[in-house]
Amino acid sequence: MDHLTYGDFSADLHQRHSGQRVPLQVSVEVTRRCPLECQHCYNNLPMGDQNARAREMTTEEHFRLLDELAELGCFWLLYTGGEIFARRDFLEIYTYAKKKGFLITLFTNGTLINERIADYLLAWPPFAIEITLYGRTKETYEALTQIPGSYQRCLRGIKLLRERKLPLKLKTVATSINKHEVVAMRQFAEEELGVEFKFDAQINPRIDCSQSPLAVRLMPEEVVALDFQSPKAAAEYRMLAENGVHSAPNFSQVDTVYSCGAGMNSFAVNAYGEISVCTISQQETFDIRGAGVRHAWEHSLLQVRTRQRTRITKCRQCRIQSLCGMCPANGELENGDRESPVDFLCHVAHLRAAVAGVSTPEHGKCEFCAGGLEYEAVQDSARRIRSKEIDVESWTGPQQLFQIINNASAVGGCASCGH
Repeated sequence: MDHLTYGDFSADLHQRHSGQRVPLQVSVEVTRRCPLECQHCYNNLPMGDQNARAREMTTEEHFRLLDELAELGCFWLLYTGGEIFARRDFLEIYTYAKKKGFLITLFTNGTLINERIADYLLAWPPFAIEITLYGRTKETYEALTQIPGSYQRCLRGIKLLRERKLPLKLKTVATSINKHEVVAMRQFAEEELGVEFKFDAQINPRIDCSQSPLAVRLMPEEVVALDFQSPKAAAEYRMLAENGVHSAPNFSQVDTVYSCGAGMNSFAVNAYGEISVCTISQQETFDIRGAGVRHAWEHSLLQVRTRQRTRITKCRQCRIQSLCGMCPANGELENGDRESPVDFLCHVAHLRAAVAGVSTPEHGKCEFCAGGLEYEAVQDSARRIRSKEIDVESWTGPQQLFQIINNASAVGGCASCGH
């Protein structure tokens, strides 16, 4: 699954704490159940999980939530899961949201979209629909989803939406299983279908603390090789790197743990009626079934969002943070600690800068900077990416898919809860 991308923390912190905050965008998770069993997913439960179904907010509770969000001034909704169409009442919830005037984006894997759903969305069109494509071939797609027939069901969903000219975008999560088909997926989306395509190699541990998705995460040099395979993306990374080294470090200007829009102009509601600062941050959630959204927004989330940092890390003076993607939720999931830097993200950021030809200014004790233990390895990877020694278009599929799948289930839990 995917989560909302928040803008940089750019306004004066004191003014942002003035009580005039408005949750402009809210992510609503309607279920954690899904018909697929993707190896990389951080948040999916079986379709027949009766305990999960019983805990989910009811249709009427979703209506009340939408009433409260409208009163608070929210205007942008993201509906996500699990798989949103796993709920039989989803279109009823969605229609209520449309009638309230929200701009709505739908995240789906597309496998449950049929003609009835496609026709309904044509009559009540969303702002955007994003379908995650897990491979360009049946073999690769179903190696990742582990569900026979899911590839054709996904293509059927895409076809139905395209026939109705609905606002469709395609995306993928790059993993060790499907990395060799990312280029083909981009070509399929942009050249054959004429729709926007994006990929993300960010894979998080599961929100139930299992680290199993990390078994299919790409190596840092594979991530960056894919980044720079696209001339457009390569130019954007170079611009971000060059601008970053000539600007003040983002984190040096704030003393709070969070420095994004999470909890300031946005938040998330999970399938069980709990609110948190963002979709993947689940260490601190607050029930809204009793006290309601406003109280949690104005008190509980504000306390989380304004919590002060307890220590200084290498992130504070880093000037390439825009290449990193590090946020407290990543630290929470991977290290059990919001303030702990994630080595994988740090490695990727320094490698992106090196491939872009930008020297990263020192920012404390960092193993990926000049003099650090991993510095030479980063520089060697950058050389191999620039010289095309690492050739994305020559990649082939993994030879032992079943071994990858079996290894994924054996990886341990996270530090925060010991699961």
